[in-house]
Amino acid sequence: MSKEKIMDKYSILKNVFGYDSLRPGQEEAIDGIMSGRDTLAVMPTGAGKSLCYQIPAMLLPGMTIVISPLISLMKDQVNALREAGCPAAYLNSSLNAQEYFQTIGEINSGSIKLLYIAPERLQRGDIFADTESSPSQKSPPPLVVVDEAHCISQWGHDFRTSYLEIAGFIKSIKPRPITAAFTATATPKVRDDIERLLHLKKPVSINTGFDRPNLYFEVQKPRDKKAALLECLASRKKSSGIVYCATRKAVDELYAGLPRYGFSVTRYHAGLEDDERRKNQDDFLYDRKTVMIATNAFGMGIDKPNVRFVIHYNMPKNIESYYQEAGRAGRDGGPADCVLLYSGKDVHINEYLITHNDEDAEPNPELQAHNRELLRQITFYATGNECLRRRLLAYFGEESPAYCGRCSVCLTDREDTDVSLEARKIISCVYRLKERRRSFGKTMIIDILRGGRNKKIAGFGLEDLSVFGIMAGTDARRIRAILDFLIDRGFLESEGGEYPVVVLGSGYEEVLNEKRRVVMKLPKTVSREQLAVSSEKKIPVESGPVETGADKDLFEKLKELRRGIAAKEGVPAYIVFSDASLRDMCRKKPASLVQFSAVNGVGAVKLEKYGEAFIEVINNS
Repeated sequence: MSKEKIMDKYSILKNVFGYDSLRPGQEEAIDGIMSGRDTLAVMPTGAGKSLCYQIPAMLLPGMTIVISPLISLMKDQVNALREAGCPAAYLNSSLNAQEYFQTIGEINSGSIKLLYIAPERLQRGDIFADTESSPSQKSPPPLVVVDEAHCISQWGHDFRTSYLEIAGFIKSIKPRPITAAFTATATPKVRDDIERLLHLKKPVSINTGFDRPNLYFEVQKPRDKKAALLECLASRKKSSGIVYCATRKAVDELYAGLPRYGFSVTRYHAGLEDDERRKNQDDFLYDRKTVMIATNAFGMGIDKPNVRFVIHYNMPKNIESYYQEAGRAGRDGGPADCVLLYSGKDVHINEYLITHNDEDAEPNPELQAHNRELLRQITFYATGNECLRRRLLAYFGEESPAYCGRCSVCLTDREDTDVSLEARKIISCVYRLKERRRSFGKTMIIDILRGGRNKKIAGFGLEDLSVFGIMAGTDARRIRAILDFLIDRGFLESEGGEYPVVVLGSGYEEVLNEKRRVVMKLPKTVSREQLAVSSEKKIPVESGPVETGADKDLFEKLKELRRGIAAKEGVPAYIVFSDASLRDMCRKKPASLVQFSAVNGVGAVKLEKYGEAFIEVINNS
């Protein structure tokens, strides 16, 4: 690559986007595209994927096409690019006739450098029917970008059939454009699918790793989920966050109930009218509402950097979905919390969703079996007792230390505990049930072991089992933790569809015959005072570079100025400047335009538009 190209790359990085240096993986992706090679990049949320293709788009001749799955993502990206002085546009169903033909006019004039379109538009035949001539004929796009590329794989967590049209669209362009695919989460199997189905030619392959060090992961197993959620929200009342639910019904119930406790909430799911979804999304993006309660229909491509927490009210169907959704917290690099409120009922809900995903389509046994295995993996994450970050990264094939110091498992004071006797009792219960040609789920097994009296136990005559009541003095949560551990280690197995049962696994005889000890980490019994000291190790979500009282006051004043500018221009506040940029202003306290240009996120256009106003607030503080 020539020196001139390298200089141009850094010039655009600074003058347009306001950054002095590139993050890991960005330079490799940019250089790969600029050398004319296809590129496949797996980079975690917040790693700056968009710059990897936006900078080449500014350098390459002609108009780059970006295929993006959601209208909200396009709108967000285009607003940010235009704010930075980069000519960008989108074509989708949200445009009225006047806006549509204005965009077509800009395409015809050759003034657009990045055009965002939805993959569904490719199914309409000539997607540029209203232009003077198709850009693919008149001035072929030098680069086609496929964002959220995992959507092309049926083995991924968000398969979309419209993505299968992309390869044909690229093939129709002569000469063939450079093709670049980007995603935040993809297993090796999904990465292979992306490369194969997009017909990438010996692509530059980039994987910067999946770890998000700024995220704190926590799993709770509350007896009362609503009470646990209220406690989570109360401790984060001033922060922006998302609460994910598995069903529309759960979303609507929380949306109706949470305002009574003083929380500013809105909602999002596919059952709402388009106008309400759009309004609710904007209320959240523009900080008019603090908390978004949503199904997984919300969030992909939402570039809201100041989301300080993501709470999963229900466990998702797989780790990819969970990591993608949880990763919407802390996009600005600041500390953020990802909390999963787990219940055994979540497994039943997800089993139902797996088997009833598309009732109009023919069941796909292979895909259902694959999805059940993915559900099994995330259940192990929720019920296990090893580092949560290690579990997540291992799923994506990435090794990590056994202790991260930033998850609820690592920050809980645990010790190795010999649970061999309790393990034998649990396995014996499953064994005795097998002798009677019976098998039950976890809750029933726990009830039997604790000597529970209910109609089901009486109806099956289980009171006369030799194991009935042999763990009557053991807390049900401890039994469940050991039971989950035995399943995790393969001594027992959970099988079945919508209502899974526990059966014997491999190696259980060694445990029963006392030839093998079972040791697992269990929480120590600690006093309230010790627990308080331990909890202080967790980095609070409000922490960051703004520490002194004066800086906090300045930060609030800058936020107020930003809010006013954003309202006037009709864009979310973070489009003007991110919180990270405001914090950098608080640290550097620029007193001139030259000094202000050194703030992260300040490019030439924003320097000219906003510099004097922000400097005035800084100088007067």
